[in-house]
Amino acid sequence: MRFVRAIWKLLVGVKDALVLIFMLLFFGFLYAALSAKPTPVGDGILALDLNGSVVEQPSKADVSEVLSGGNRIRQYSLRELLAALEAAKTDDRVKAVALDLDGFTGGGQTTLTDLADEIRSVRASGKPVIAYATGYTDDGYQLASAASEIWLNPLGLVAVAGPGGQRLYYKGLLDKLGVTAHVYRVGTYKAAVEPYTRTDMSPEAKENAQALGNALLESWRESVAKGRPKAQLDAYMRDTNAAVQAAGGDMAKAALNAGLVDKVADRHDFEKRLAELGGEDDSAVGGYKRIRLGAYIKDAVDAQPEGPIGVVTVAGMIVDGKASAGTAGGDSIAQLIEKGLARKNLKALVVRVDSPGGSVLASERIRQAILEAKRRKLPVVVSMGSVAASGGYWVSTPADYIYAEPSTITGSIGVFGILPSFEGTLAKLGLGADGIKTTPLSGEPDVLRGPSPESEQLLQTGVNSIYGRFLGLVAQSRHKTPQEIDKIAQGRVWDGGTAHQIGLVDGFGSLNDAVQKAGELAKLDKDDRGITYLERPTSFKEQLIEMLASEERDEGSSPTDGFAFIGNGQVELAQAVADLRSVLGGPSIQVRCLECPSPAPAKVDRKDVGFLAAISDWLF
Repeated sequence: MRFVRAIWKLLVGVKDALVLIFMLLFFGFLYAALSAKPTPVGDGILALDLNGSVVEQPSKADVSEVLSGGNRIRQYSLRELLAALEAAKTDDRVKAVALDLDGFTGGGQTTLTDLADEIRSVRASGKPVIAYATGYTDDGYQLASAASEIWLNPLGLVAVAGPGGQRLYYKGLLDKLGVTAHVYRVGTYKAAVEPYTRTDMSPEAKENAQALGNALLESWRESVAKGRPKAQLDAYMRDTNAAVQAAGGDMAKAALNAGLVDKVADRHDFEKRLAELGGEDDSAVGGYKRIRLGAYIKDAVDAQPEGPIGVVTVAGMIVDGKASAGTAGGDSIAQLIEKGLARKNLKALVVRVDSPGGSVLASERIRQAILEAKRRKLPVVVSMGSVAASGGYWVSTPADYIYAEPSTITGSIGVFGILPSFEGTLAKLGLGADGIKTTPLSGEPDVLRGPSPESEQLLQTGVNSIYGRFLGLVAQSRHKTPQEIDKIAQGRVWDGGTAHQIGLVDGFGSLNDAVQKAGELAKLDKDDRGITYLERPTSFKEQLIEMLASEERDEGSSPTDGFAFIGNGQVELAQAVADLRSVLGGPSIQVRCLECPSPAPAKVDRKDVGFLAAISDWLF
């Protein structure tokens, strides 16, 4: 017994020591956060080291990510980047802008078009913008094309792929698992459900995807052609191998010969160039005077402006209930609008939409909150970002005016539902399922033996009903008949240029254009069109976690093999796992565009690894 007591005391002592260490670390971090002073901003180069993706609304850092010490894919706010560049144009402290894209993971095409336009505006103000990367693909090159000088590592390359690629089809896997995917949909082009019912792409889906891809490629070319010769770019894209062979197999030289880059040199020479423009600083990494992006945003950007035009953001998947930034929780966004209206000082509302949709109920919850603004006689203007489709279009229907951009992905006016059943799985395991019914719908939908005909009819009727309501909302908004809308609906996805031609949007313009339009409709003077962002204040806990998660490194981006920029198997795997989990997760009816690309890269977490391992064990 003495030995047991001794072991117990030892364990208690270890526990107390660990608690004490944790408390010391916590309060140490707390003290550091409270006592930290803003980094002073002096003269030099504004460093846009984009080590992550650019999104409409960044998601909040998770405490588990911080504690695990894993590499979190950082997300940069488009709004903050645009505001920083706008301020830099007239700020004498900023001598030039460095666009370091070695760690850049991309963003939505409309998002990057807006950012590239602002970079060109900085150039027009007389300040150089210098871009550098080891490898450029579509997204990175779109930003770099707006720079004064494009630098490329001697071991790097420019590889423009354009929209397109493969996606997985799961019917064969589901058959092996014994899972039956019961699909309920409306719309010839609602291809989101095809991966669960086919082994390849239907002709209708391929037609839609090809048209959309061609339109997006043309929008990308138009954006890049503002800074680079289109003829040389097209020739390089048509036959990159020929250009490389003509350069003796030197891929960096091939890009230089094609006029796609201005300088082939390593990072050391790039930093020497920045020192020439912004001044030398031997005590700093890189040897040049650097203005850190985070510090500059805090110093030069008004994070909480107050004006008569409210701006609310609907970004990410639309889900029921509440959600943090980066995901569009129906209750969360509706409450932000309602609280903004309760202040009684708003004269107009702008809704920024960058979402592929999601829950029908959550989309309707947001729409009703927007309608409340209209009931109070506030004009409503929608500004579409990279994606405003399905539920993203549903919440746009109350608008008095809808702005998009040629590269916006919109439409997808269709409805689908998926219900998995596991009768085949049970048979493979030698299991049976049986029971009783008191009504035709008892125990329905039955996921063990498959839904009954009555249940399937009811589910399809529900999908049809929601689609009819969707058509009615769009018809009322666009001043057309439901029959006219049905011809351009059917779940088809449109690029912004075509959407304007067929009347789904009213004009082309940015968020700033939408703000000016809202001020015009509200009859506000041009000098009285300030904005108020309708968003939840960041809590101290969130600030502390974000500070720990986004601590900037003193050095620049780590050099990366140029070929690492071509494709991303981990992201594709994560998306495949997410798709498969969604169908096995249970029944749902969605106004969602699964075909739409996501600007925020997916990632594989521990649950996904376990999920894949379980399937692998089952099959092999």
